[in-house]
Amino acid sequence: MNDPVSRTLLLLDIERYSNRDDVEQVYLRRTLYDVADRALDAAGVEDSMRQRADRGDGLIELIDANASLRSLLRVFLTEVPASLRAVNRMASSSAQMRLRAVLATGYVAVDAAGGWVGSDLNHAARLLDSDELRDALRERENDLALCVSDQVYSGIVRHNHPGIPTEEFHHITPGSKNGPLSAWLHGPPAYGKAHGTTAAPVAAQPAGAQPPAGPSAPPPGGGMAFNGAVHIGGSLVGGDQYGVAGGTVHGDVGPLAPARPHERPSGDGDVR
Repeated sequence: MNDPVSRTLLLLDIERYSNRDDVEQVYLRRTLYDVADRALDAAGVEDSMRQRADRGDGLIELIDANASLRSLLRVFLTEVPASLRAVNRMASSSAQMRLRAVLATGYVAVDAAGGWVGSDLNHAARLLDSDELRDALRERENDLALCVSDQVYSGIVRHNHPGIPTEEFHHITPGSKNGPLSAWLHGPPAYGKAHGTTAAPVAAQPAGAQPPAGPSAPPPGGGMAFNGAVHIGGSLVGGDQYGVAGGTVHGDVGPLAPARPHERPSGDGDVR
């Protein structure tokens, strides 16, 4: 195995790739290569400074540490989202491409079989596959969800360089089989992860707005909601009422005519 060398790690993955047929997958892979090549060219990364590994539904780029990490990050915050929008405007709904991306740094070695080895690379791959990054892309309208490692955040993001606004990154701690990870997500955290639920967010109501019409709720303290006429212990309650033990029954309450023997309730307080 070669000695580990310092590299910038760029990982990309296509959302819902396996749901497409063979023709669509070929198109998506070709488009992914084109988007990645143009992004690296725009960041000033020459071909001699990069190595690529094809992952089927994505790719990994090992980039020379001398290439500008700041330029690469700026390109992924500005030019790559614009490039994806342009591509998807011309593509059919079944050929839309949305990407998860991780930008990290670390040491990588090449083993005897030509494979890439390194715990920093494993860490980046787990971030790419994390629920936090998947959920963030799923809940957004734009076509890219980007996550950066702690090293990229501390070395580049936190210094608030032009085109890289620090306030747009949020710390996340995705879980993994080796324990929680640490990274920084561009854009707001996924709703479910931020609130401890996977439910969709509820739209905010303007001040003074009335809630949507729907079934009435029982008054505070609990109770039973009745729709229609019911018999309660020898009385008739008509309309939509609330019968609350020990509380108040709202509505018209009147005496019920004596029931015939075969209609008598089986005991006091029966509801039928």
